[in-house]
Amino acid sequence: MTSEQVLLRQGAEARVYKTEISGRPVVAKQRFSKTYRHPDLDRKLTRGRMNQEARSLKRCLDNGILVPQVVRVDKDASTLFIEYIEGQTLKEWILGNDDEAKESDQISAMAEDKAVDLYVLERAFISTHPNSEKLFALVLEAYKAENTDVASAVLKRLEDVRQRGRKRDMTG
Repeated sequence: MTSEQVLLRQGAEARVYKTEISGRPVVAKQRFSKTYRHPDLDRKLTRGRMNQEARSLKRCLDNGILVPQVVRVDKDASTLFIEYIEGQTLKEWILGNDDEAKESDQISAMAEDKAVDLYVLERAFISTHPNSEKLFALVLEAYKAENTDVASAVLKRLEDVRQRGRKRDMTG
C-alpha cells in the first residue's frame, strides 16, 4: 500500500483501507494474523479466505453481477485490492432509505417467487458453508414465525422448486 491510506473499517478478520495503486483509487482489505492460531494454520486460513473472496468477486463479474473488480492480490501482505467505487455503502443506503428498501425487497408477492428466493438462499448457504443444513432449517423456522399468513404456501412451493433443482442437477 502507499503511504496515503485511510482506514475505512476494521472488523474481526481484517482492516479495510482506501488507498491508491499507480494513481488509481482502490480498497485494500488486509487480513491480519490471529495470534491464538498456529502460524501455519493461520497463514493457510488467511490465504484461503482471501483467495476465495477474490474468486467469488470474479465469478460475480463473469455472471454479470456488478461488483468491484479485483485489482491485485498480495499474498505476502494478506491483502486484497479491489476497485474503489465512490458512493454510499449498502449499509448506509439501507439506513438512509429504510422505507424504500422495505418496498424494493418485496418485488413479488407470489409464493413461487418467494420459494425461488429461499431456494437460491439455501444453495448459497450450502455452497459457502458446508454442513449448514441445520442453520438453514433455523432460517426457515424464523421465516415461518414471521410470515404466518403465507409461510405454508411458500414452503410447499419451496419443496417443488427443490425437486426441479434436483432434476436439473441430474440432467445437466
